[in-house]
Amino acid sequence: MATAQKRIHQLAKEIGIDSKEIIAKCKAEGIEAIKTHMSPVSAGLAATIREWFSSGPHTTAIETAAPVDLEKAKATRPKKAKTKTADESTPGEGGETTGTAVEEPPAPPVRRVIKKPEPPPEPIVPPPARVVVTPPPPEEVPAVAPVAKVAPPPPPPPAPEVPEVPAKAAAAPPKPPPPPPPPPTTVAPMNVPTRPKVVTPAGPKLQVQTPVKLAGPKVVRVEAPEVIAPPRPRRPMGTEGSGITTSRGPRGGTGVQSLGTGTDDEAGRSPRRGGANKRRGPTTTTGVPDRRRGRADIDTWQGNTSGVISEQDLIEREARLLRAGGFLKKRRQDLKKHEGVGGERAATPAEVGGKVKIAAPFTIKDLSAATGVKGADIVKKLFLQGIMATINSGIDPEKAQEIMFEHNIELEISEAKTAEEAVSAEFSGREAVDLRPRGPIVTILGHVDHGKTSLLDKIRNTNVAAGEAGGITQRTSAFRVQIEVAGEKKDVVFFDTPGHQAFTAMRSRGANITDVVVLVVSPADGGVMPQTVESISHAKAAKVPIVVALNKIDRPEATEANIQKTLGQLAEHGLNPVEWGGDTEVVRTSAVTGKGIKELLETLDYQAQLQDLKADFGGHARGTVIEAKVEEGRGAVANLLLQDGKLEVGDFIVAGRGYGRVRDITDDRGNKIKSALPPIPVQISGIDEIPDAGDKFFVVDSLKKAQEAAEQRRMREREAQLAQPKVTLDRLFSQMAEGETKEILVVIKAAEQGTVDVLKGEVEKVSTPEVKVRVLHAAVGGITESDVLLADASRAVIIGFNVIASGKARQLAEAKGIQIRPYQVIYHITEDLKKAAEGLLAPELRQEVLGHAEVRKVFKISKVGAIAGCYVTDGIVQRDALIRVTRNDVVIENDRKLEQLKRFKDDAKEVRAGMECGMKIVGYDDIKEGDILECYKNVEVKRTL
Repeated sequence: MATAQKRIHQLAKEIGIDSKEIIAKCKAEGIEAIKTHMSPVSAGLAATIREWFSSGPHTTAIETAAPVDLEKAKATRPKKAKTKTADESTPGEGGETTGTAVEEPPAPPVRRVIKKPEPPPEPIVPPPARVVVTPPPPEEVPAVAPVAKVAPPPPPPPAPEVPEVPAKAAAAPPKPPPPPPPPPTTVAPMNVPTRPKVVTPAGPKLQVQTPVKLAGPKVVRVEAPEVIAPPRPRRPMGTEGSGITTSRGPRGGTGVQSLGTGTDDEAGRSPRRGGANKRRGPTTTTGVPDRRRGRADIDTWQGNTSGVISEQDLIEREARLLRAGGFLKKRRQDLKKHEGVGGERAATPAEVGGKVKIAAPFTIKDLSAATGVKGADIVKKLFLQGIMATINSGIDPEKAQEIMFEHNIELEISEAKTAEEAVSAEFSGREAVDLRPRGPIVTILGHVDHGKTSLLDKIRNTNVAAGEAGGITQRTSAFRVQIEVAGEKKDVVFFDTPGHQAFTAMRSRGANITDVVVLVVSPADGGVMPQTVESISHAKAAKVPIVVALNKIDRPEATEANIQKTLGQLAEHGLNPVEWGGDTEVVRTSAVTGKGIKELLETLDYQAQLQDLKADFGGHARGTVIEAKVEEGRGAVANLLLQDGKLEVGDFIVAGRGYGRVRDITDDRGNKIKSALPPIPVQISGIDEIPDAGDKFFVVDSLKKAQEAAEQRRMREREAQLAQPKVTLDRLFSQMAEGETKEILVVIKAAEQGTVDVLKGEVEKVSTPEVKVRVLHAAVGGITESDVLLADASRAVIIGFNVIASGKARQLAEAKGIQIRPYQVIYHITEDLKKAAEGLLAPELRQEVLGHAEVRKVFKISKVGAIAGCYVTDGIVQRDALIRVTRNDVVIENDRKLEQLKRFKDDAKEVRAGMECGMKIVGYDDIKEGDILECYKNVEVKRTL
């Protein structure tokens, strides 16, 4: 039965490939009739082409029927196929068993009938019995597909399992007389696409030589059958003419592969493999197979002649493909992500809760990675709280703990160890190289104007106090003084700190780096003062001994009574004098006459000997930054106190946020030196940025190490600045509701970094809830044009402390109308800012009571209203004042105005106490006898800070 012919393009569309591939394949097989995509195709050739380009197994089927009776199966073969087999097998009777293909004339395609198998009731196919097929002699081998034939009943018992042998080595059973040939019936594989039930050849027979590959009998074995999904149409995976078509199941399962064994079906498979074998030439199965020979020869070479691909083979193949494609690394990463019990992904803290550790500071992205909570969810939570943030924004640790608490996660925040801390730990844990005794470091503390600098000048034989603005020390300074005690010269380092209230931070730094504190108290100027008490607290917090110097003892006000009063005040704060039986040394001194200076130095030396002070005079140097500033021609310079090690020119140094190479070293008297030993105060240049006063400095091995520590410090400061609370929506709306917030914007420029820090703190203290004083910019150096432009853009005031503006900056400020205020005394700045803030404060309204009047008679006048006849009991009643009506000491009406005030018939501006008058209140007639009318005014009073 014949079917209608199809065109090449129709067949290509049905199979799911390109027409050009079918045309090329037909040309390679010698079918000259197929030239274009419109060429007609017979049903037989169409079936052959489907077999060529089908993705399922075609020459191999799973045995599901009873064992095959080979004799009866051979009897059903067509005569034409037997004739062909005899012709093909004749040259191979005495051949060798190396699997060499014998080339013979091709056989025409044979008509076959394919019967679709019945669908199994269950998706799982039971494993069939292993079938061993003993082939006949080579002259009887037909050129048909090695498919399982359905044998007629009764089936003979299955043959015992024998090892696979080549076709020529197998024994051939006696050939029975062939019965009338019934139509052949084959069992199609389960995963093969639907084929036509009857295929009839139409067109010329294929004139292609078909060699027979003597590779032994075909044995199919399925050890672990699985449910195999129907494969999608795909192109053959092997190269053209390789004779390999692989059907793969799900990943990790078994696959069934069709291998060329020399017994091909009638659909045209033999000519294709024959051409491939002809091109390759003879090979042996004992050598390494050619790469073009395909999977069949690889299996034979590796000893796998069953044609079954195991699970291990597929795993190895996947690994080879991943390595070839460069995805092995990605695969390993995927496996790590999903590793866990049973191959499942490990649960995250966001799913199960628990405790999570994270080092601060961190961003939202870091928090998401540590906890498993999506970054978008964290950003959303912050947005709902009025905080705008992105995935890379820093987040406040307390806010992070609050958000994680909602996810049942306990966030444990630890401070990350920075490079600066690592360097500090390295110095603290190192062994001393050259440990020797050193001189003491003495800090002078006390109240302002009690004579600290004058006392130090007397010790140094200098006059520093005369150069201070207003006679007040404005910065921390260090001096080395060589003293002679008991005929021995010793070096003592003195720190002079400001006594003004604003310099609390400087006094604290001085107390923390000292060995002995000299507390200067003047009995002639009031004794113990507020800054004196504060200095005592700093010294006690630093746990250093205190020596009291009762200064200005030469003045007439320093009477014995005042001295005893001062000693009593010191005792109240825990400093009991030795003369009172305590342990605090008290020395009476005078910076003018020099009285008590020698005794003070001897006391300091005694305290130093008690502490047994030593320092390492070798190795890398370390110490503390006293002050830092910018000098013209030198750049950023820093005043350092050397505490350990040896500092030399050319050393790599890191000091806070600044780093660099030491360019030069200057001692406290301005002399250039090559190196310095502890405890000497020096000044260095060569750092790239000004450090803060109080920062530690270290000498490191390389510039890279110094840069890393400084960069981490800068990054930490920047993150801390970004983590400050921004203007939220709630705060913005509240400010809008309250009205425009009044601000005084300030740009601060000073000569030294320590002074800048103090000024920032003092200026911001002037702020009130109604007037904000905000520092836009604070830096070291003179006032430049950029400072003027910044002040002009924000309408700010420029404050210069011990610095002046350049000529161009001054001209620009005059043109822009920007105010530049130079100062030399710090409390003058705070006083002026307070006055400016007070000018912006809204005045306070106060009520000024003028007098009281008692209502004695009420007159009702038509078209006018109620007139109160009153008697002024005290004070005065004015025409333009406000009236408050009270009845039985209860306020009835407030803020009422007088419409008329008359005395008899005349209008009056005011009525004094003891007189009668008539009053008409605007819009109010509910007046009764006995009411008290209080007359008052609202007065605006200027507010002060």
